[in-house]
Amino acid sequence: MKNLKRPFLVIFFSLIFMISSGFTVVGHRGDPTKYPEETIQSINSAFHSGADYVELDLHLSKDGVPVISHDDDLFRVTHIHRIVSQNDFRSLSQLQYDNGEHVLSLSELLNYYQKKPNTKFILETKIDHSLDKSYELEDKLAYLIKHYHMEDRIIVHSFSAASLFYLHKIFPELKLIFIVGSLKRINFSIIPQVSGVNIASDLIRDHPWVIHWLHRLHKKVFVWTEMDESPDLWQWLINKNVDGVVTNFPELGYKYKLAKSGTSKYEINRPGIYFGIKKTAIMMNPYVRIKEKRYVYPGEKLNVMYGVRIDDRLYYQIAQKTFISAEFVSLDLTPEDVRVYRQKKVIDKPDKKVYIYNHPNNLAKSTRILPAGKQFKILNFNGSPRSLWIYTNAGWVKAKDILFYGFFDSESIKAYSQLRRLNRYNNIALLKFKLPVQPEFSYSQKMQKTYRIIY
Repeated sequence: MKNLKRPFLVIFFSLIFMISSGFTVVGHRGDPTKYPEETIQSINSAFHSGADYVELDLHLSKDGVPVISHDDDLFRVTHIHRIVSQNDFRSLSQLQYDNGEHVLSLSELLNYYQKKPNTKFILETKIDHSLDKSYELEDKLAYLIKHYHMEDRIIVHSFSAASLFYLHKIFPELKLIFIVGSLKRINFSIIPQVSGVNIASDLIRDHPWVIHWLHRLHKKVFVWTEMDESPDLWQWLINKNVDGVVTNFPELGYKYKLAKSGTSKYEINRPGIYFGIKKTAIMMNPYVRIKEKRYVYPGEKLNVMYGVRIDDRLYYQIAQKTFISAEFVSLDLTPEDVRVYRQKKVIDKPDKKVYIYNHPNNLAKSTRILPAGKQFKILNFNGSPRSLWIYTNAGWVKAKDILFYGFFDSESIKAYSQLRRLNRYNNIALLKFKLPVQPEFSYSQKMQKTYRIIY
């Protein structure tokens, strides 16, 4: 009887742990909405934003080097057509992303993060063994994980069951996750080989029972999706008791993770810059919000220790008993990133609604819309170069949603052309235009119009 109780208790407490410990946030290719995907800058940003793991992809170069890349053709991220499997790594490493970083090998990645123990990775083997019978990618992956002593910090996942079968055979202690876009792919030949399953979110939506079923088999359930910033989607997802979410928005995922756990204060420990155009008073306590006669000044560099979320507002602690609103404090921007956009205006895109937000870090979308055809002066910025927020006197808008207006003189155009690709938005109004003006009516025309209405 004692022997029967022990496994029951192990199962019971393991399930309690999975249910109560929240979910794992996985930055999909790093932090791709802020920085170029699968670069060191993007990966670091994901970890700084609260990601527990970063998910990256692996291809094998012509000379047998595991390369960090989602696509076999690098054109989408480097603007140069170069097929990974058809080129030596020396050639591939000459290509640059928009932020100036070069294409990485797996060895370079692991060497960089080896002595950063809080960084963990989920690596995907991008291979189809029905076409490629070689297991060179898996052999070299296993070797490099052991060589850099990263066994406890790396999980491998794949759509290829053959890849996972082989890895389980040569490296049985390695944690493996099977990626599926169809429930038909989950069977009892693959389940014993893996520690979890990564499932498309639409399958979870249509078949929520699969979470409980996999948990009963002691398997973790991760969900992948083309995640957007929809509060409804996030709320639905985190209430489904999944173990992990693979997302393009790790910072947002971390905020929902904290919200689910009931945490309002979290550690940041990052430098920031106050972008406000006038000084702002300091508070001793963000819950009381009594302002002191101490100030933070425009352009001042800050050490942001903690974030505190109260209702829909975010505050940063910058010293002992010293808090300010996070609204105009950026952790990812420098003044140079936004210099060319200052003193410019924004206008809505034709036939597109531009939502106005109360704060650049708000989880909920505003119902207010930027008035169509009206120009608004840019007053301030937040966010990151690739995910820029713009403050106007109507409120906060996303840079990707609007047209920048005012790049008409040669000096502005020259400054814009000199921007790094990372900072260069292409949603620029090319021509000056005005709102249509209603025709003026003469007095007699106005009277005739009035008579028609009356009679």
